[in-house]
Amino acid sequence: MKRIAIQGVLGSFHDIAAHQYFNGEQVQLICCATFEEVFENIHRDPTVIGMTAIENTIAGSLLHNYELLRASGTTIVGEHKLHITHSICCLPDDDWSTLREVHSHPVALMQCRDYLANHPDLKAVEAEDTAGSAEYISSHQCHGWAAICHADAAKMYGLKVLEDHIEDNKHNFTRFLVVSDPRKADFLRPLNEANKASIVFSLPHEEGSLSKVLTILSFYDINLTKIQSLPVIGHEWEYLFYVDVTFEDLVRYRQSIDAITPLTKDIKIIGEYQEAKNQQI
Repeated sequence: MKRIAIQGVLGSFHDIAAHQYFNGEQVQLICCATFEEVFENIHRDPTVIGMTAIENTIAGSLLHNYELLRASGTTIVGEHKLHITHSICCLPDDDWSTLREVHSHPVALMQCRDYLANHPDLKAVEAEDTAGSAEYISSHQCHGWAAICHADAAKMYGLKVLEDHIEDNKHNFTRFLVVSDPRKADFLRPLNEANKASIVFSLPHEEGSLSKVLTILSFYDINLTKIQSLPVIGHEWEYLFYVDVTFEDLVRYRQSIDAITPLTKDIKIIGEYQEAKNQQI
């Protein structure tokens, strides 16, 4: 049985992503209040696997999670892309005429802004979690409250789904990273099947330093799929570059890393894994 640390409660999008990624396997979830707790669980018990969101196609990157990932010393062993859908739900004996408030995570509220604009009588209230809002309404019997969460979470907590697929943009996906203690990585992913890597490095404050690195990656047929810069705290105008690349030839990828290493500072490979397939809408 795999023990998976997630941020959020049962029924959350992290829960759904974990079960989809480890489909057909026995999974025991460790529900954490924060992303920091996810990495603390891995640090305490190296057999624990973490599942953490890293970017959303609408809300953008979760910048803090990049730093948590780098500082934790864990390694990425996989990724999963989840199609995000939202429903509005309430207690079984409530309906539109009795609802006064709608509770959810601020990102979920933002992603349903147009829908909520058509219900001006509902007061939007920010909460820590989508599924957590549903759980709270159910356990505290909060009449007059609605939650925005996945329909599966609503059903899990015995709530009535008033309407499903209320998100404004249907092309809404979140990419999750599967992370582990480096000593366990080889048991979780076959390295010879890796076609994607995540690396982080800083650069000297010199003209053209980033373009030189990108030119070398291009020469080795390495495809840059994402680049994210974050400031180095305490060092003005210095940045860490988090880069995702895909490749077809593992040997040429390794050669490209050797080639760019002299041009970078503190380069670190934070994961080599198989690229996730895009889910169909």
